Order: sequence, then C-alpha cells, then structure tokens
Amino acid sequence: LASCLDLPSYKHDVLCLYSSLSAYLSVQKVDMCQQTNELQHKTASYNTPNLVVRRGQQFLVRVTFNRPLQQRDDFQLEFLIGENPSASRGSLVVVTFNSRPGGPWSGQIVESQGATVTLGITPTPDAIVGRFRTNVAIVAGTGMQRTNRDAATDVYVLFNAWCKDDAVFLPNEAERNEYVLNDYGVMYQGSFEAVTTRDWVYGQFERGVLDACIYILDVSKMPINDRGNIIKVIRMGSAMINAQDDNGVCVGNWSDDYSMGRSPTSWTGSVQILRQYAKTGVPVGYAQCWVFAGVFNTFLRTLGIPARTVTNFVSAHDSNGNLKIDLICLPDGSPDERNTRDSIWNYHCWNEVFIRRDDLPPGLGGWQVVDATPQETSDGYYRCGPVSMIAIKEGLLCHPFDAGFVFSEVNSDVVFYQRSRYGTLTPYWVETDYIGKAVYTKSLGSNSPNNITQNYKYLQGNTHTHISNYKNET
Repeated sequence: LASCLDLPSYKHDVLCLYSSLSAYLSVQKVDMCQQTNELQHKTASYNTPNLVVRRGQQFLVRVTFNRPLQQRDDFQLEFLIGENPSASRGSLVVVTFNSRPGGPWSGQIVESQGATVTLGITPTPDAIVGRFRTNVAIVAGTGMQRTNRDAATDVYVLFNAWCKDDAVFLPNEAERNEYVLNDYGVMYQGSFEAVTTRDWVYGQFERGVLDACIYILDVSKMPINDRGNIIKVIRMGSAMINAQDDNGVCVGNWSDDYSMGRSPTSWTGSVQILRQYAKTGVPVGYAQCWVFAGVFNTFLRTLGIPARTVTNFVSAHDSNGNLKIDLICLPDGSPDERNTRDSIWNYHCWNEVFIRRDDLPPGLGGWQVVDATPQETSDGYYRCGPVSMIAIKEGLLCHPFDAGFVFSEVNSDVVFYQRSRYGTLTPYWVETDYIGKAVYTKSLGSNSPNNITQNYKYLQGNTHTHISNYKNET
C-alpha cells in the first residue's frame, strides 16, 4: 500500500492548501475601544454596554485579523441604521482605508501591530443620530465577506456640542458641563412675588434612558435620514413628549382627578417616565408644564443637545395669534369665562436649546425657545419652536417657528373688554406691563435662579418702535 502513495507529493499538496487558506484575510475580533473612546467623547457616564460617541469627532475601532495586513488586502467598515439601510439616504455608511472611495465618514489606519489594526473613524458633523450596527467587510475577489451581526459592536452616535462644525456647538466649557452633562436641575414655580423651587433629576445617563430616547425617534416615524437635522429632531421631540395627537410620552392633566395615573406633583425626575413609556409604549399620566419641560430636557441632553428649563412668571396664552390677551368681562364686571379664549398662567415652564440656525438670517442663532406642553398646534402637531430668543426680543416675528406665540407669552398687552347685554365688546382698559414679569433659569454651577428676562424683552418703555408698531397693527 505504501508503494502506491507518493508521500512527498501528498505532503506538498497539504502544505499548499494550508498556505492558500491562510492567505485569505478574515476577522478574528472587533474591539470598540469603549473606555478610551468614551473618555475622549465625554460619554463615559452613559449606563449602557455599547459605545457612545459624538459626531464630528474621531473614535477608534481595533480589529484583529488572522494575519498581518498585506498591501493587496482590501477591507472596509460599514455602519448601518434602520430597517433598510441605504447609502443614498445616509443610513449605510461605508468607511474605507485606502485610495478606494467610501462614504462621507472619514477613516484612517492609526496603528498596526502584527495582526491587529487600530482604525480611526470620524462621523460627519451632520451625521444621523442614533444606534448604528457595525460590520467589518473584507473584499474577496468579486464579493464581500462580512462579520456576523454582533450587538456588542453597535455604537450610538450623538450630537456634539464640542464640535465647531456641529449645529449644536456651544463654545463655553462651563455651559457645556451644565447644559449637556449635568443630570440634575432645578425648576422655578409659584408666583413672581413668591418663587419656589422644584428639584428635578434629568437622569440622561441612567440605564435605559438613551434607548428610550431612541425609541421616541422610532415611534415618531421620523425618517432615518432626517435624524441628523437638529431642527427636525427638536420639533419632533417637542411633539412627542406630549401625547396630545401622536401617542407621545406624557398625558397632560390640569384637573384634580389623577386616578388613572399619578399626580404631576408626585414626579421628581424623568427616568421612571421614560423607562415606563419605552417598556409599554403607552403614554404616561400625568403631566403639567414642569413635567413636560423636565422630560423634554432629558430627551435633549441625552441626545447631546445643549438644553435648559426656564420659567416665565405671569405667562400669557394667546389663542388666536393677535399678540394680545383679550379678557372679556360681563356687564357686572365679573369675568366672562365662557367667551374668553385667552388665558394667563401664574407661571409656565418651557425649554431652551442652543443651536445654530442656518435656516434664518445671520445673528438669530444661539438660544432658542422650545416647548412640549400642548397649547397650540404648529404644522398640525401640538408643539412649539424652536424660535430665536433674539427674534422674540427684536420683534422679528416672521421667522419660524411660532415666534408670535412665544412673543405673546412674555410681552403681550392685556386688553379688558366690557360685554354689553347686547353682546358688543368695548375695550376699557389695557395693561402693557403685566405679562412676563420675569424669566428664570438655573444658574451655572448653582441652584440659584438666573434672571434672563432681558434676553426676551426690553425694559418697559424702552421697547423698540417696530415691536410696538407690530402689536398695534395686529
């Protein structure tokens, strides 16, 4: 039998086969370098097993192959988001590491040691925000050999207030620490004469909160390719935090019956609300303005958007857009509640975000008012903003979004009408300085109130002429 076998030839064929198989490049391990990346991206506080990074900034991925890379080897990283990823819609991003063109994200080989290669990937400053799946794909002949799906290599991409090219860039480090990284806050309530405080735990880094905010994006049916657009994300969030018309997070209730949920005053933070909504998909009861503002603030900061809660004392609700508060009195002088549509609240809480406004004339970026309390519809949904605070102060009410409504909240006149027994209305008194007594927000690094009323309006008697004219003409 031995004489029938050519043993030297047989050994040679086996060695050639082994050599041929080892020549093919394959992936042995993918390390998302979570600890290193999250220190650089200031995301280490997020309680999630997956990597969290901020767009517009390089992060590292370490790939171990079966052998050292050779010049002829060709591979790419692929980042996918959504159900039907598409390169044309930005939901499939190809990152290459040679002269072959890839997608919009840039890539480079940072280090190569033996069979392990450290790769640097930089998402664009306008990249889609959300949870991406990661593939390593090796070009093999005319096809691709991809790594199997591994949830451990998923990566969350957030807005980046530290990146100058991101629309949420905030230049002041102390403000970034307060308005992006601080997970605790204070809201102001009561009345202008007797201000009280309410502590609120935003909890944007707590377990499940980031996933809950991604879930809100998904429930909203917001197109994946819109999720890098700061204006669209904020307007969607403003609508989704209330449940008025879209099965959103919080159910508003201004009655005294909270038997089907919890009293708004019983909430002390956003975490339980967001976890419950993400778990059940059912709107959570109940909320009033400070709850809407607190939960919305958590949503914004979780996604990396600089945000703060504010309180307007003596806040108007202009229901018909005439920039006045019309209060009707009966012939005996008592309020005509049946026919009065406008209202005045002793206080109202909303939010501000710091963003660039490329859709507006220069100079109208910076702090913008946004509000999730369902008051009036905007483009068919109960939401408000973002609207430039500078535009509000200067009376530039033609710019989006909802400038007239917010202007009225802080700076409208109150007109009292006498209703005759025949139904005719006669104006008999005008209060020009009653609305918007003060606007407060939490101070940097402390719980004391910061009076930012001057950001919204000029001192009474020093108002620009065109603002007065605008109000008079309407």
